[in-house]
Amino acid sequence: MPKSIAVVGGGIAGLAAAYELTRQQQAGVDVTFTLFEASDRLGGIVDTVRQDGYVLEGGPDGWVSEKPWARELAIELGLGEDLIYSNDGERVTYILRDGRLLPLPDGMRMMVPTDLGALDNSPLFSDEARHWYRNEPLRAAELKANAPDADESVASFVERHFGREVLETVGAPLLNGVFGGDVRHLSVQAVMQPFVQMEREFGSLIVALQTRARAGRVPQPIFTSLRRGVGQLTGALTTTLSPDSLLLNQRVLNLQRADGQWHLHTTGTGDVQASLRAKPLRFDAVLLALPVWETRRLLQALDPILAALLETPGSSALTVAYALPTGATVPWPKGFGFLALPGGPVRMLAATFADQKFAHRAPAGGHSVRVYYGGSEAEAMRHEDVRALAYAELERVVGPLPTPLYTSVRYWPLALPQYHVDHLQRIAEVNRHVAQLGELHLLGNGFRGVGLPDLIRDARAAACAAAMNR
Repeated sequence: MPKSIAVVGGGIAGLAAAYELTRQQQAGVDVTFTLFEASDRLGGIVDTVRQDGYVLEGGPDGWVSEKPWARELAIELGLGEDLIYSNDGERVTYILRDGRLLPLPDGMRMMVPTDLGALDNSPLFSDEARHWYRNEPLRAAELKANAPDADESVASFVERHFGREVLETVGAPLLNGVFGGDVRHLSVQAVMQPFVQMEREFGSLIVALQTRARAGRVPQPIFTSLRRGVGQLTGALTTTLSPDSLLLNQRVLNLQRADGQWHLHTTGTGDVQASLRAKPLRFDAVLLALPVWETRRLLQALDPILAALLETPGSSALTVAYALPTGATVPWPKGFGFLALPGGPVRMLAATFADQKFAHRAPAGGHSVRVYYGGSEAEAMRHEDVRALAYAELERVVGPLPTPLYTSVRYWPLALPQYHVDHLQRIAEVNRHVAQLGELHLLGNGFRGVGLPDLIRDARAAACAAAMNR
């Protein structure tokens, strides 16, 4: 009999796993699978709205180019000609401070400069901050010798290299924009691993980046996306799957292990208790591609210690994307957008000038912009007239704007798990418990990365392992 596999969750991780299982079937592997999705749509937080030439992203608008797995998948799916790259020639990111948009100097990779001269005339930094930057390469030997083996917070790591001002002005808003988290708790080994490796090799992060530049490495575009939005990727994945293998509006209520198989109870629109009394569905292996709090719920009865290890705090997110009419003049500057320091005149974390970051986000002469809220502000804004309030905040920063043609609002509860200090050690312990339960794989952004490439890499590897383990 073929090996049966349940994929629970129809976001990017679940879809990538199902796609890989389909490839294994086509290669002759004797395996079947069923994908369960609790909602009425596939794609999870990848949610693209297209209308009249505008592309409005409710979730991620692309991915980091240096991680290859999303790009490789897009090419496999026949989307190679639709890959587009960020307009790095016009890349400027601003920090909103004291009501002013102050540009990050040229050559910055996150909070690390490659050109110290570019800092000289920057209004973003004080003389003290510039002193910290200039002194960091001179401390290379000291920083390398004192690089800790143990994990530490992002705040501790950045402050050791560049001081408190750089942490608060650049480091914290950048990481907030990605993780919606507190840099005093975020794990540097989990969220800034390349920089940890640079410190261990070079001591100075500035020296590390300058050395790589001198080595002649051809810089990649920073971000990659698709011509019709990231939803083009999840749409292409869905078309590769047999409709018979997809069950929408089916939430997995209960997961049990018995007689060498996994038993699943699911519910649709019917009575929950009736679903629990019904004969369970049986599978040889399970891939859980769910938000981490949903995974914890399903594993509570199976392994309470494992469930406790999955008590990861989460941060909610809310995005409001606007399509502005063609021919209208917008008052914002050239660049990708801005990050807002806490305690300022607005509640938003960031705004992206979407049509300046990527081509094909608006028709000729049109513009699109997206406002982002995180954490408690996201929770609060969803109960208010968020379309009007977010637009008013944007106008407070950039000036008067034309009436938008379309608006897209998306709220993602607890969508960003917080990788706190010692996250990697905790996940290693999670893996040890999972290995004892049988053929179970945990996927999603609560474990080994939050970006689309990380989720795709993990999902495809887990699907291969599940299919080939006979």
